[in-house]
Amino acid sequence: MKIRSITLFYHPSYEQASPLAGLAENINGIKNAVEEIGWEVQTTRLATVPFGIYVRPAEAADRLHALEIEGTKLGFDYISAGPARISRPDEYQVIPEILSATENVFLTGMMTEKQRGISPMAVRACAEVITQAARITQDGFANLRFCAMSGVRPFTPFFPAAYSYGTQPSFALAVECADAAVEAFKNADDINNGRKALLTALDTAAEELYAEIRDQNLIWTLPFKGFDFSLAPFPEDWCSLAGAIENLAGVPIGTMGSLTAAAILAETLDRGSWRRVGYNGLMLPVLEDSILADRSIEGTYSIKDLLMFSAVCGTGLDTVPLPGDVSVEAIQALLTDVAALSLRLNKPLTARLMPVPNMQASEKTNFDFDFFKNGKVLDFPAVGLGKLLTEPEWIKIQSRAR
Repeated sequence: MKIRSITLFYHPSYEQASPLAGLAENINGIKNAVEEIGWEVQTTRLATVPFGIYVRPAEAADRLHALEIEGTKLGFDYISAGPARISRPDEYQVIPEILSATENVFLTGMMTEKQRGISPMAVRACAEVITQAARITQDGFANLRFCAMSGVRPFTPFFPAAYSYGTQPSFALAVECADAAVEAFKNADDINNGRKALLTALDTAAEELYAEIRDQNLIWTLPFKGFDFSLAPFPEDWCSLAGAIENLAGVPIGTMGSLTAAAILAETLDRGSWRRVGYNGLMLPVLEDSILADRSIEGTYSIKDLLMFSAVCGTGLDTVPLPGDVSVEAIQALLTDVAALSLRLNKPLTARLMPVPNMQASEKTNFDFDFFKNGKVLDFPAVGLGKLLTEPEWIKIQSRAR
Protein backbone atom coordinates (compact mmCIF):
# COMPACT_ATOMS: atom_id res chain seq x y z
CA MET A 1 0.00 0.00 0.00
CA LYS A 2 1.00 3.59 -0.64
CA ILE A 3 -0.48 6.97 0.10
CA ARG A 4 -1.68 8.21 -3.27
CA SER A 5 -2.21 11.69 -1.91
CA ILE A 6 -2.23 13.85 1.17
CA THR A 7 -4.90 16.29 0.05
CA LEU A 8 -5.24 19.75 1.58
CA PHE A 9 -8.69 21.38 1.39
CA TYR A 10 -8.58 25.15 1.09
CA HIS A 11 -10.64 28.28 0.35
CA PRO A 12 -8.39 30.59 -1.73
CA SER A 13 -10.14 33.88 -1.04
CA TYR A 14 -10.94 33.47 2.64
CA GLU A 15 -8.74 35.45 5.01
CA GLN A 16 -7.31 32.68 7.11
CA ALA A 17 -5.10 32.69 10.17
CA SER A 18 -2.65 30.59 8.15
CA PRO A 19 -1.88 31.52 4.53
CA LEU A 20 -1.36 28.81 1.92
CA ALA A 21 2.38 28.78 2.57
CA GLY A 22 1.79 27.91 6.22
CA LEU A 23 -0.70 25.20 5.33
CA ALA A 24 1.78 23.73 2.84
CA GLU A 25 4.30 23.56 5.66
CA ASN A 26 1.75 21.64 7.75
CA ILE A 27 1.15 19.14 4.94
CA ASN A 28 4.87 18.71 4.37
CA GLY A 29 5.35 18.03 8.08
CA ILE A 30 2.69 15.31 7.98
CA LYS A 31 4.25 13.87 4.80
CA ASN A 32 7.67 13.68 6.44
CA ALA A 33 6.23 12.07 9.54
CA VAL A 34 4.46 9.22 7.73
CA GLU A 35 7.45 8.67 5.47
CA GLU A 36 9.63 8.26 8.56
CA ILE A 37 7.49 5.31 9.67
CA GLY A 38 7.87 3.65 6.28
CA TRP A 39 5.00 4.92 4.12
CA GLU A 40 5.57 6.09 0.56
CA VAL A 41 3.71 9.30 -0.26
CA GLN A 42 3.27 9.66 -4.01
CA THR A 43 1.87 13.20 -4.07
CA THR A 44 0.58 16.10 -2.04
CA ARG A 45 -2.41 17.86 -3.56
CA LEU A 46 -4.52 20.96 -3.09
CA ALA A 47 -8.32 20.98 -3.48
CA THR A 48 -10.33 24.20 -3.33
CA VAL A 49 -13.95 25.13 -2.91
CA PRO A 50 -15.86 25.28 -6.24
CA PHE A 51 -13.89 27.73 -8.36
CA GLY A 52 -16.90 29.91 -9.09
CA ILE A 53 -17.04 30.84 -5.40
CA TYR A 54 -13.73 32.67 -5.50
CA VAL A 55 -13.30 33.80 -9.11
CA ARG A 56 -15.53 35.06 -11.92
CA PRO A 57 -15.68 32.66 -14.88
CA ALA A 58 -14.20 35.25 -17.25
CA GLU A 59 -11.09 35.44 -15.07
CA ALA A 60 -10.92 31.78 -14.07
CA ALA A 61 -8.24 30.61 -16.50
CA ASP A 62 -5.75 33.31 -15.47
CA ARG A 63 -6.53 33.02 -11.75
CA LEU A 64 -6.21 29.23 -11.70
CA HIS A 65 -3.01 29.36 -13.70
CA ALA A 66 -1.62 31.70 -11.05
CA LEU A 67 -2.81 29.35 -8.29
CA GLU A 68 -1.13 26.46 -10.11
CA ILE A 69 2.18 28.36 -10.14
CA GLU A 70 1.86 29.23 -6.46
CA GLY A 71 0.86 25.70 -5.49
CA THR A 72 3.74 24.14 -7.44
CA LYS A 73 6.24 26.39 -5.71
CA LEU A 74 4.84 25.26 -2.35
CA GLY A 75 5.21 21.58 -3.24
CA PHE A 76 1.71 20.61 -4.37
CA ASP A 77 1.83 18.23 -7.32
CA TYR A 78 -1.75 18.76 -8.49
CA ILE A 79 -4.63 21.14 -7.85
CA SER A 80 -8.36 20.45 -8.03
CA ALA A 81 -10.36 23.63 -8.53
CA GLY A 82 -13.64 21.98 -7.67
CA PRO A 83 -16.85 21.57 -9.65
CA ALA A 84 -18.87 23.77 -11.95
CA ARG A 85 -22.23 24.28 -10.27
CA ILE A 86 -25.64 23.60 -11.77
CA SER A 87 -26.86 27.06 -10.72
CA ARG A 88 -24.09 28.63 -12.83
CA PRO A 89 -24.10 27.26 -16.41
CA ASP A 90 -21.35 29.70 -17.41
CA GLU A 91 -18.92 27.83 -15.15
CA TYR A 92 -19.09 24.71 -17.35
CA GLN A 93 -18.37 26.79 -20.44
CA VAL A 94 -14.97 28.00 -19.20
CA ILE A 95 -13.61 24.57 -18.19
CA PRO A 96 -11.98 23.82 -21.59
CA GLU A 97 -10.24 27.21 -21.43
CA ILE A 98 -8.95 26.45 -17.93
CA LEU A 99 -7.70 23.02 -19.02
CA SER A 100 -5.89 24.64 -21.96
CA ALA A 101 -4.27 27.29 -19.74
CA THR A 102 -2.97 24.86 -17.10
CA GLU A 103 -1.09 21.57 -16.86
CA ASN A 104 -1.89 20.23 -13.40
CA VAL A 105 -5.30 21.72 -12.60
CA PHE A 106 -8.26 19.31 -12.38
CA LEU A 107 -11.95 20.25 -12.60
CA THR A 108 -15.33 18.59 -12.38
CA GLY A 109 -18.92 19.24 -13.34
CA MET A 110 -21.91 18.50 -11.12
CA MET A 111 -24.78 16.62 -12.81
CA THR A 112 -27.29 16.16 -9.98
CA GLU A 113 -28.74 17.59 -6.82
CA LYS A 114 -30.06 15.09 -4.29
CA GLN A 115 -33.37 16.83 -3.70
CA ARG A 116 -34.14 17.85 -7.28
CA GLY A 117 -32.57 15.03 -9.29
CA ILE A 118 -30.70 15.02 -12.61
CA SER A 119 -30.14 18.28 -14.42
CA PRO A 120 -30.21 17.50 -18.18
CA MET A 121 -28.65 20.92 -18.77
CA ALA A 122 -25.68 20.06 -16.55
CA VAL A 123 -25.32 16.58 -18.07
CA ARG A 124 -25.25 18.12 -21.55
CA ALA A 125 -22.74 20.73 -20.41
CA CYS A 126 -20.41 18.01 -19.06
CA ALA A 127 -20.70 16.09 -22.34
CA GLU A 128 -19.76 19.24 -24.24
CA VAL A 129 -16.74 19.78 -21.99
CA ILE A 130 -15.54 16.22 -22.69
CA THR A 131 -15.80 16.60 -26.48
CA GLN A 132 -14.12 20.01 -26.44
CA ALA A 133 -11.34 18.91 -24.06
CA ALA A 134 -10.58 15.95 -26.34
CA ARG A 135 -9.38 18.45 -28.94
CA ILE A 136 -7.00 20.40 -26.69
CA THR A 137 -4.14 18.02 -27.48
CA GLN A 138 -3.67 15.53 -30.31
CA ASP A 139 -4.04 12.53 -28.03
CA GLY A 140 -7.09 13.72 -26.05
CA PHE A 141 -5.11 13.62 -22.81
CA ALA A 142 -6.67 16.77 -21.29
CA ASN A 143 -9.73 14.75 -20.27
CA LEU A 144 -7.57 13.10 -17.62
CA ARG A 145 -8.19 16.33 -15.70
CA PHE A 146 -11.97 16.46 -15.92
CA CYS A 147 -14.83 14.30 -14.72
CA ALA A 148 -18.59 14.56 -14.52
CA MET A 149 -19.85 13.69 -11.07
CA SER A 150 -22.92 12.91 -8.99
CA GLY A 151 -23.26 12.51 -5.25
CA VAL A 152 -19.59 13.14 -4.45
CA ARG A 153 -19.34 14.86 -1.10
CA PRO A 154 -16.75 17.46 -0.10
CA PHE A 155 -13.38 16.33 1.28
CA THR A 156 -13.00 13.31 -1.01
CA PRO A 157 -9.19 13.13 -1.32
CA PHE A 158 -8.98 11.28 -4.66
CA PHE A 159 -8.73 13.39 -7.81
CA PRO A 160 -10.30 14.58 -10.01
CA ALA A 161 -13.40 14.72 -7.79
CA ALA A 162 -11.74 16.38 -4.76
CA TYR A 163 -13.17 19.66 -3.56
CA SER A 164 -13.58 21.59 -0.34
CA TYR A 165 -16.48 23.37 1.29
CA GLY A 166 -16.56 26.06 3.94
CA THR A 167 -13.70 28.22 5.11
CA GLN A 168 -11.71 26.03 7.48
CA PRO A 169 -8.71 24.26 5.93
CA SER A 170 -8.38 20.52 6.53
CA PHE A 171 -6.82 17.42 4.98
CA ALA A 172 -7.50 13.77 4.16
CA LEU A 173 -5.55 10.76 2.89
CA ALA A 174 -6.20 8.83 -0.32
CA VAL A 175 -4.62 5.38 -0.01
CA GLU A 176 -3.66 3.25 -3.03
CA CYS A 177 -4.40 -0.25 -1.79
CA ALA A 178 -5.46 -2.58 -4.60
CA ASP A 179 -2.29 -4.56 -3.82
CA ALA A 180 -3.73 -5.44 -0.40
CA ALA A 181 -6.71 -7.06 -2.13
CA VAL A 182 -4.41 -8.89 -4.56
CA GLU A 183 -2.40 -10.37 -1.69
CA ALA A 184 -5.42 -11.17 0.47
CA PHE A 185 -7.03 -13.42 -2.12
CA LYS A 186 -3.99 -14.73 -3.99
CA ASN A 187 -3.60 -17.80 -1.79
CA ALA A 188 -6.78 -17.64 0.30
CA ASP A 189 -8.33 -21.06 0.94
CA ASP A 190 -11.82 -19.57 1.38
CA ILE A 191 -13.67 -16.28 1.12
CA ASN A 192 -13.73 -15.56 4.83
CA ASN A 193 -9.96 -15.93 5.21
CA GLY A 194 -9.40 -13.62 2.26
CA ARG A 195 -11.79 -11.06 3.71
CA LYS A 196 -10.12 -11.27 7.08
CA ALA A 197 -6.67 -10.77 5.57
CA LEU A 198 -7.78 -7.71 3.60
CA LEU A 199 -9.65 -6.13 6.48
CA THR A 200 -6.77 -6.73 8.90
CA ALA A 201 -4.32 -5.10 6.48
CA LEU A 202 -6.47 -2.00 6.00
CA ASP A 203 -7.45 -1.57 9.67
CA THR A 204 -3.81 -1.99 10.74
CA ALA A 205 -2.68 0.59 8.20
CA ALA A 206 -5.34 3.06 9.36
CA GLU A 207 -4.37 2.63 13.01
CA GLU A 208 -0.69 3.16 12.27
CA LEU A 209 -1.27 6.22 10.12
CA TYR A 210 -3.82 7.79 12.44
CA ALA A 211 -1.49 7.45 15.43
CA GLU A 212 1.14 9.44 13.54
CA ILE A 213 -1.36 12.01 12.29
CA ARG A 214 -2.70 12.50 15.82
CA ASP A 215 0.81 13.13 17.13
CA GLN A 216 1.58 15.56 14.33
CA ASN A 217 -1.64 17.46 14.86
CA LEU A 218 -0.48 18.34 18.34
CA ILE A 219 1.95 20.53 16.40
CA TRP A 220 -0.02 21.57 13.31
CA THR A 221 -3.67 21.55 14.54
CA LEU A 222 -4.95 21.01 11.00
CA PRO A 223 -8.27 19.09 11.10
CA PHE A 224 -8.11 15.57 9.69
CA LYS A 225 -11.21 14.50 7.73
CA GLY A 226 -10.36 10.82 7.34
CA PHE A 227 -9.12 8.04 5.05
CA ASP A 228 -10.32 6.93 1.65
CA PHE A 229 -9.23 3.28 1.46
CA SER A 230 -10.54 2.76 -2.05
CA LEU A 231 -9.01 -0.18 -3.88
CA ALA A 232 -7.13 2.06 -6.28
CA PRO A 233 -4.70 0.32 -8.65
CA PHE A 234 -1.29 1.10 -10.14
CA PRO A 235 -0.59 0.00 -13.74
CA GLU A 236 1.39 -3.11 -12.77
CA ASP A 237 -0.05 -6.55 -12.09
CA TRP A 238 0.95 -6.61 -8.41
CA CYS A 239 -1.42 -3.68 -7.77
CA SER A 240 -4.31 -4.49 -10.12
CA LEU A 241 -7.84 -4.44 -8.73
CA ALA A 242 -8.92 -6.41 -11.79
CA GLY A 243 -6.29 -8.98 -10.74
CA ALA A 244 -7.75 -9.11 -7.22
CA ILE A 245 -11.23 -9.68 -8.65
CA GLU A 246 -9.87 -12.48 -10.84
CA ASN A 247 -8.05 -14.06 -7.88
CA LEU A 248 -11.34 -14.16 -6.03
CA ALA A 249 -13.65 -15.15 -8.89
CA GLY A 250 -11.30 -17.49 -10.76
CA VAL A 251 -12.50 -16.02 -14.08
CA PRO A 252 -11.45 -13.06 -16.28
CA ILE A 253 -13.01 -9.76 -15.25
CA GLY A 254 -16.20 -9.09 -17.15
CA THR A 255 -17.28 -12.71 -17.31
CA MET A 256 -20.03 -14.08 -15.11
CA GLY A 257 -18.98 -14.30 -11.48
CA SER A 258 -16.71 -11.28 -11.51
CA LEU A 259 -19.54 -9.02 -10.33
CA THR A 260 -19.97 -11.25 -7.28
CA ALA A 261 -16.26 -10.95 -6.55
CA ALA A 262 -16.48 -7.17 -6.82
CA ALA A 263 -19.43 -7.12 -4.42
CA ILE A 264 -17.50 -9.23 -1.89
CA LEU A 265 -14.54 -6.85 -2.00
CA ALA A 266 -16.81 -3.82 -1.61
CA GLU A 267 -18.69 -5.37 1.30
CA THR A 268 -15.38 -6.13 2.98
CA LEU A 269 -14.46 -2.44 2.82
CA ASP A 270 -17.76 -1.62 4.52
CA ARG A 271 -16.63 -3.61 7.56
CA GLY A 272 -13.58 -1.41 8.17
CA SER A 273 -13.40 0.68 11.33
CA TRP A 274 -11.29 3.59 10.09
CA ARG A 275 -12.44 7.20 9.96
CA ARG A 276 -14.04 7.46 6.53
CA VAL A 277 -14.17 10.15 3.91
CA GLY A 278 -14.67 9.94 0.16
CA TYR A 279 -15.51 6.74 -1.72
CA ASN A 280 -14.02 3.77 0.17
CA GLY A 281 -15.01 1.73 -2.88
CA LEU A 282 -13.65 -0.08 -5.93
CA MET A 283 -11.71 1.84 -8.57
CA LEU A 284 -11.57 0.31 -12.03
CA PRO A 285 -9.79 2.83 -14.27
CA VAL A 286 -9.28 1.16 -17.65
CA LEU A 287 -5.88 2.71 -18.37
CA GLU A 288 -4.52 2.81 -14.80
CA ASP A 289 -4.95 -0.91 -14.11
CA SER A 290 -2.62 -3.22 -16.04
CA ILE A 291 -4.87 -6.29 -16.11
CA LEU A 292 -7.96 -4.19 -16.87
CA ALA A 293 -6.07 -2.66 -19.82
CA ASP A 294 -5.05 -6.12 -21.03
CA ARG A 295 -8.59 -7.43 -20.74
CA SER A 296 -9.89 -4.48 -22.76
CA ILE A 297 -7.71 -5.71 -25.62
CA GLU A 298 -8.96 -9.26 -25.13
CA GLY A 299 -12.56 -8.01 -25.07
CA THR A 300 -13.72 -9.67 -21.85
CA TYR A 301 -15.76 -6.65 -20.75
CA SER A 302 -17.60 -3.65 -22.16
CA ILE A 303 -18.41 -0.19 -20.95
CA LYS A 304 -21.78 -1.57 -19.78
CA ASP A 305 -19.93 -4.04 -17.55
CA LEU A 306 -17.98 -1.18 -15.98
CA LEU A 307 -21.23 0.63 -15.27
CA MET A 308 -22.65 -2.56 -13.74
CA PHE A 309 -19.62 -2.86 -11.42
CA SER A 310 -20.38 0.69 -10.25
CA ALA A 311 -23.68 -0.55 -8.89
CA VAL A 312 -21.94 -2.77 -6.29
CA CYS A 313 -19.71 0.01 -4.97
CA GLY A 314 -17.47 0.94 -7.79
CA THR A 315 -16.69 4.63 -8.02
CA GLY A 316 -17.86 5.07 -11.61
CA LEU A 317 -16.25 5.10 -15.04
CA ASP A 318 -12.60 6.10 -15.05
CA THR A 319 -9.99 6.75 -17.77
CA VAL A 320 -12.23 5.05 -20.32
CA PRO A 321 -10.85 5.45 -23.88
CA LEU A 322 -13.61 6.12 -26.40
CA PRO A 323 -13.71 6.63 -30.19
CA GLY A 324 -12.60 10.11 -31.16
CA ASP A 325 -15.73 10.83 -33.17
CA VAL A 326 -18.15 10.11 -30.33
CA SER A 327 -20.93 12.69 -30.29
CA VAL A 328 -22.02 14.99 -27.50
CA GLU A 329 -25.42 13.31 -27.59
CA ALA A 330 -23.92 9.83 -27.10
CA ILE A 331 -21.82 10.97 -24.15
CA GLN A 332 -24.86 12.72 -22.70
CA ALA A 333 -26.75 9.42 -22.77
CA LEU A 334 -24.02 7.60 -20.85
CA LEU A 335 -23.65 10.39 -18.29
CA THR A 336 -27.41 10.37 -17.73
CA ASP A 337 -27.17 6.67 -16.84
CA VAL A 338 -24.30 7.37 -14.43
CA ALA A 339 -26.31 10.14 -12.78
CA ALA A 340 -29.43 7.97 -12.48
CA LEU A 341 -27.45 5.12 -10.93
CA SER A 342 -25.89 7.50 -8.42
CA LEU A 343 -29.22 8.95 -7.32
CA ARG A 344 -31.11 5.66 -7.21
CA LEU A 345 -28.40 3.94 -5.14
CA ASN A 346 -27.50 7.05 -3.13
CA LYS A 347 -23.78 6.67 -3.87
CA PRO A 348 -21.01 8.85 -5.30
CA LEU A 349 -20.15 8.19 -8.94
CA THR A 350 -17.94 9.93 -11.46
CA ALA A 351 -17.26 9.56 -15.17
CA ARG A 352 -13.82 10.39 -16.57
CA LEU A 353 -14.17 9.64 -20.28
CA MET A 354 -11.36 10.04 -22.80
CA PRO A 355 -12.35 10.26 -26.48
CA VAL A 356 -9.12 9.69 -28.44
CA PRO A 357 -8.92 11.83 -31.61
CA ASN A 358 -8.65 9.91 -34.88
CA MET A 359 -9.08 6.52 -33.19
CA GLN A 360 -11.89 4.02 -33.52
CA ALA A 361 -13.19 1.21 -31.32
CA SER A 362 -10.79 -1.76 -30.98
CA GLU A 363 -7.69 0.30 -31.80
CA LYS A 364 -4.97 0.36 -29.13
CA THR A 365 -4.18 3.63 -27.40
CA ASN A 366 -0.65 5.02 -27.41
CA PHE A 367 -0.49 7.39 -24.45
CA ASP A 368 2.99 8.18 -23.17
CA PHE A 369 2.27 8.49 -19.45
CA ASP A 370 3.95 6.67 -16.59
CA PHE A 371 0.67 6.03 -14.77
CA PHE A 372 -1.09 4.49 -17.79
CA LYS A 373 -0.94 1.11 -19.46
CA ASN A 374 -2.34 1.32 -22.95
CA GLY A 375 -5.48 -0.60 -23.75
CA LYS A 376 -8.19 -0.79 -26.38
CA VAL A 377 -10.59 1.98 -27.33
CA LEU A 378 -13.92 0.63 -26.12
CA ASP A 379 -16.92 0.25 -28.35
CA PHE A 380 -19.56 2.83 -27.45
CA PRO A 381 -23.08 1.66 -28.35
CA ALA A 382 -24.86 4.88 -27.48
CA VAL A 383 -27.11 7.25 -29.39
CA GLY A 384 -28.83 10.46 -28.44
CA LEU A 385 -31.70 10.39 -25.96
CA GLY A 386 -35.25 11.49 -26.66
CA LYS A 387 -36.73 14.75 -25.49
CA LEU A 388 -38.33 13.23 -22.37
CA LEU A 389 -34.83 12.77 -20.91
CA THR A 390 -33.13 15.84 -22.36
CA GLU A 391 -35.62 18.71 -22.21
CA PRO A 392 -36.89 18.80 -18.59
CA GLU A 393 -35.27 21.20 -16.17
CA TRP A 394 -34.98 18.36 -13.64
CA ILE A 395 -35.53 14.60 -13.67
CA LYS A 396 -36.52 13.56 -10.15
CA ILE A 397 -35.13 10.19 -9.02
CA GLN A 398 -35.43 9.28 -5.37
CA SER A 399 -33.05 6.82 -3.78
CA ARG A 400 -34.45 3.40 -3.03
CA ALA A 401 -35.99 3.07 0.43
CA ARG A 402 -33.98 0.76 2.66
